[in-house]
Amino acid sequence: MDQMRWKGYLRKDGRKGIRNYVAVVYLCECAHHIATEIANRFKEHPVQLIGSQGCYHSEYAQNILNAVCTHPNVGGVLLISMGCDGVNVRKLEQIVSESGRPVNSISIQKAGGTRMSLSIGVQWVDWCLGIIDGVMKVNMTVEDLIVGTISSGNDATSAMTANPAVGQAVNHLISQKGTVIYAETDEMAGLEGVIDERTTKPELAENLKEYIEKAARDPRVLTYSTIEEECMSLYCQTGDAAICGMIKPAQRPTKPGLFLIDLLFGDQKKAKVPKINVSAKMVDMIASGCHLIICTTGKGSVIGSAIAPVIKICANPMTFIQMRDNIDINAGGILDGDETLEEIGEKIFVGLQFVASGIPSCAEGRGHQEFILH
Repeated sequence: MDQMRWKGYLRKDGRKGIRNYVAVVYLCECAHHIATEIANRFKEHPVQLIGSQGCYHSEYAQNILNAVCTHPNVGGVLLISMGCDGVNVRKLEQIVSESGRPVNSISIQKAGGTRMSLSIGVQWVDWCLGIIDGVMKVNMTVEDLIVGTISSGNDATSAMTANPAVGQAVNHLISQKGTVIYAETDEMAGLEGVIDERTTKPELAENLKEYIEKAARDPRVLTYSTIEEECMSLYCQTGDAAICGMIKPAQRPTKPGLFLIDLLFGDQKKAKVPKINVSAKMVDMIASGCHLIICTTGKGSVIGSAIAPVIKICANPMTFIQMRDNIDINAGGILDGDETLEEIGEKIFVGLQFVASGIPSCAEGRGHQEFILH
């Protein structure tokens, strides 16, 4: 299958973006309203709202914000703080500046409150949009892409249509030197033996086995655990390629291929609460460099994401009829006998390239910019 070519945005570190956003970032909940008001002034422009709700210091939040603010889809960054936040604003601003992006920070306390902060922010974003419009454009192919896979609202049809169809698309991506990150690693119970056969190194197989066992015995995971059949359904999204490694949020894959993302990172006593919320999982994948995300659904989902477009694949033909405004590709034709698994997989592969080239996904076109940072 031939690769498409399209124009992307070249960043200082050599990575290429498929979008060129100004990110308006609130660094505590007190700054959320002002950041929202600034972003809302630019609804017809490539401006996205992201942020952190906590006032306390969090190494995890700092690392995620560092990574997302220097994501290849981000061209410029406006940081809005109260002035007494837990996030290290100076460090974040320095990291963004060193990445070659225009950046500015507003302290609400120093600016003089809401009205002045809003005025300063609107003026700066307007200026920044003009600056990033001049970013150099270069050729891109799937070799430049990192694609995430996830699920939101599985049902019985997911295992028969959408999830294995995504696996077919993943096979195409990896055969053409693309990179894929699989997010459902906290729902892999019972798959230890299968994973052994797909890892590139014996130590990786052992690490994954320990990870699955840790997840299975952690009471916080057990609260949300699913039966093996659903775990296998989700796992179908990974296709047939070898598993190259496991990364932590904000870590980027070191080479093309298939990677799993560690959603528990840490020992059992210090493990993070599993990110059952799909938006939170997406943020971890975005921080690890995903340009776009493929999301399967059987029951129906409207979820999108800031920074990285979300492509929705519907497993159930009845759900597609009911929610077609939110669905990019209907995999239900497999159940109806109108299309094969391979044909839907090829549709997904071609479709993600169209979205990468600048065509909005359904969620993106309808303004979905969900972003939750735990």
